[in-house]
Amino acid sequence: MSMNLLLAGFGGQGILFTGKVVAYAGMLDGKEVSWLPSYGPEMRGGTANCSVCVSGSPIGSPLVTAPDVLVAMNLPSLEKFEDTVVSGGMIIVDSSIVEAKIKRKDVKAIYLPATRLASDNGLKGMANMVIAGRLYKETKFCSENAFNEGIRKSIPARKQELLDNNMAAVKIGMKSGA
Repeated sequence: MSMNLLLAGFGGQGILFTGKVVAYAGMLDGKEVSWLPSYGPEMRGGTANCSVCVSGSPIGSPLVTAPDVLVAMNLPSLEKFEDTVVSGGMIIVDSSIVEAKIKRKDVKAIYLPATRLASDNGLKGMANMVIAGRLYKETKFCSENAFNEGIRKSIPARKQELLDNNMAAVKIGMKSGA
């Protein structure tokens, strides 16, 4: 199993952190991984995206130009990257922020109101982890133990008080949808 993932949105939405969690979890599960962040000079409020590869075999390039999965947390990201997703791939959209619908019929479209779900559950600012939970539910890119440990290890020591909220947000994402 391999997954080429592109996460994209505004700086400050946790795009790079979510990519780090996915990469760390894959690594803890014994997979080959790469994590390549990209962001504009303004960072918070500017654009940010992150290429993540999780594979059972060596990875040729860390740059994801044809993702199996796209996470779009804002409209500019959906518009920019929708056509790059491989046929048969998946696009997860934060439908709290992005009202547009995916135009393609050859990909699985998931509209997840992640920002609203996080906010409604007292987890403002954790939409990225709601999406991480749904991403895990849909792809099972690693074992559940590795995923949970990847979250724990990705949170810096100075922010360990956020672990429970991150885990709660992931559970919301895992329970969302059919």
